[in-house]
Amino acid sequence: MTTTKNSRPRRGRALLALTALIALTLTTLLACVPAGEGQESSRGGPATGQISLLEAIQERGVLRVGMSTFVPWAMRDARDELIGFEIDVARRLAEDMGVEIEFVPTQWSGIIPALLTGRFDMIIGGMGIRPARNLSVNFSIPYDHSGMAIAAHQELAAGFDTLEDFNDPQVVITARIGTTAADAAERTFPKAQHRFFDDESRAVQEILNGRAHALVASAPLPAFQVVENPDRLFLPIQGTFTREPIGFALPKGDVDILNFVNSWITVVEAEGWLAERKAYWFETRDWADQL
Repeated sequence: MTTTKNSRPRRGRALLALTALIALTLTTLLACVPAGEGQESSRGGPATGQISLLEAIQERGVLRVGMSTFVPWAMRDARDELIGFEIDVARRLAEDMGVEIEFVPTQWSGIIPALLTGRFDMIIGGMGIRPARNLSVNFSIPYDHSGMAIAAHQELAAGFDTLEDFNDPQVVITARIGTTAADAAERTFPKAQHRFFDDESRAVQEILNGRAHALVASAPLPAFQVVENPDRLFLPIQGTFTREPIGFALPKGDVDILNFVNSWITVVEAEGWLAERKAYWFETRDWADQL
């Protein structure tokens, strides 16, 4: 085909005109979209037009807290009412937010999925801050620190006085499934047999019945069990063999609620209120007659 000397300039002018038309159309369309619509805030907050979780709680007038029973974090008293360190913490948080409190008891193994599906607003349940969990939820700054302790059966573990004594294929370690206690048992005693239960009371019953050499749980539960059952249990080591920070677990993507609970923890810690409540529930048994 023969190309004339003027055909190339004509094609160039047509291409420029088409480009200008496309640019004008895109500019017009973008001008019709409100700023931020359909986009996550660059600061991590909810999309424009959506209220934050903090605002939703205030509008609802109720803070919904996911929790599970752990002695003395959260327990049922003789009247079937919830008591414990975490219960005090959640009630004080709701009071300072100016809202009512609603506790949502949940099996520990499914408590993070329940948070992610919106069954409650946050988890206040002695949850250790762990990187694997942090992939799914946001954590507040620590409001407490816990650690794992071990109680042993008097007959099955007679003569055991070091952690290494329990790291044996003939030894059975019990704990609550899905907890940092179970993680610590697997990590500290990899050679032992691990028998985990979804309910902590079943793990306690396992060692009391002589079907496990040792119970691993957050302090001070093992020590409390030894006090209550001195004829069957003993403490092979004193204190804890791990230390872990404890935080509130929150849904991702909302900076307002995270900022609020972090500030709240800072304030009540500075007041000495957290230390006072922790001492009552973890260092005394003054509450035992309520059970």
